[in-house]
Amino acid sequence: MMNVNRRIFLKQGALAYVCMGMGPFWGPNFLRKTAFAAELGASAGNKVLLCIFQRGAVDGLSMVVPYGDPYYYQARTDISIGQPSQATGGNNALDLDGYFGFNPALAPLLPLYKAGHLAAIQACGSPNSSRSHFESQDLMESGVDEDRGVANGWLNRMLGCCPEDAAKKTAFRAVSMTATIPRTLQGDQDSLAIRDLDTFGLAGDTAVPMNTDGTMGHGNASGFESMYGAAVDTVLHGTARESFDALDMLKQARTTGYQPANGANYGQAGNFGRNLKQIAQLIKANLGVQVAFAEVDGWDTHANQGNTKGQLATRLTGFAQALAAFHQDMGDRMADIVVVTMSEFGRAVHQNGNRGTDHGHGTCFFTMGGSIKGGKVYGNWPTLAPDKLFQNRDLAVTTDFRDVFAEICARHFNVPMSAMPQLFPQYAVTPDHFRNFYTA
Repeated sequence: MMNVNRRIFLKQGALAYVCMGMGPFWGPNFLRKTAFAAELGASAGNKVLLCIFQRGAVDGLSMVVPYGDPYYYQARTDISIGQPSQATGGNNALDLDGYFGFNPALAPLLPLYKAGHLAAIQACGSPNSSRSHFESQDLMESGVDEDRGVANGWLNRMLGCCPEDAAKKTAFRAVSMTATIPRTLQGDQDSLAIRDLDTFGLAGDTAVPMNTDGTMGHGNASGFESMYGAAVDTVLHGTARESFDALDMLKQARTTGYQPANGANYGQAGNFGRNLKQIAQLIKANLGVQVAFAEVDGWDTHANQGNTKGQLATRLTGFAQALAAFHQDMGDRMADIVVVTMSEFGRAVHQNGNRGTDHGHGTCFFTMGGSIKGGKVYGNWPTLAPDKLFQNRDLAVTTDFRDVFAEICARHFNVPMSAMPQLFPQYAVTPDHFRNFYTA
């Protein structure tokens, strides 16, 4: 085997597992950092942010229903959700404040809202008028509304600005439960993509090294150890030995046999529920998680959207079950955790001819956690009056998504306001922009 330096080996070598910011496998530096996580006591009591992207443009008007706005029912004759009622049957909104109500599919979140642990931010989104999923997601994850030249994501930049003790940074500092690193975590700060902990390359599992052409090869952990140990570079050999010793310490991060706490049940939420459950376990394992990312798709409801039943309601049911289970599972740790949900844009106010909704503008975000002043729908409601619609068809945006993200950065992670121009280029965010949904 050729003698290569460790950095080149990690980034380019045929035996590399793919390192930080690149994919769902572990490299030696990753393993060695992780081995020290328990010694450092990372994560315990540390602030954590979980970002959830609802990809496909969720209909915020069907999540948090403006039943007090008469124009809502004029625009949606077939897919509206009824006003709150004492009648049973689940076909009416669940009242929140006398004007807004949850879609009944979000019933698992209602106790969290009433207890003050969850808040909604209506008419939220990007001022950009694009209705392209790809473009709008890219811009939102970059933390900009127009500048397509920004090469990294706002979450990655936030990690660089966060006044965190550098000695406590571990390989698990930024984790995405996706096959590849999402746009929002791309950049100079290390991050890790994990498709599924159950198939991640832990001790005794099948390990899949990369071929020289970039495709995945075949093999197992012992085979990789044998090849790796044969390297003539003594530094590489030492690192390899430490790496495989560290695998035993990482068994705690497995979800096999994991039992959520406090009777939490992630329900029928599919991959999304599994991802939140695995994020919960990573946080509990005290591996230094500071930022976690998950995504859930299926919100592009152009036809047969439904109201309290149908494809959207089915999707919302799993979404709500998973969020509620995560909150219950984390228990007292939620005091140090903030969850924020987002979507690239909303849906048109008027239903279309296929009883669905087309691409719109403003939508609804959620924030959840022990430091959230919940039990409230935040934002300036522009109403759905025809003369108040964006481009005569959509819910207007009255809360810029960057104001939401900036408030979390400033108050949850103590990122100084002087760093905001770096986090959100060409946007003059100030505390006056904050909705004050965070208690600190």
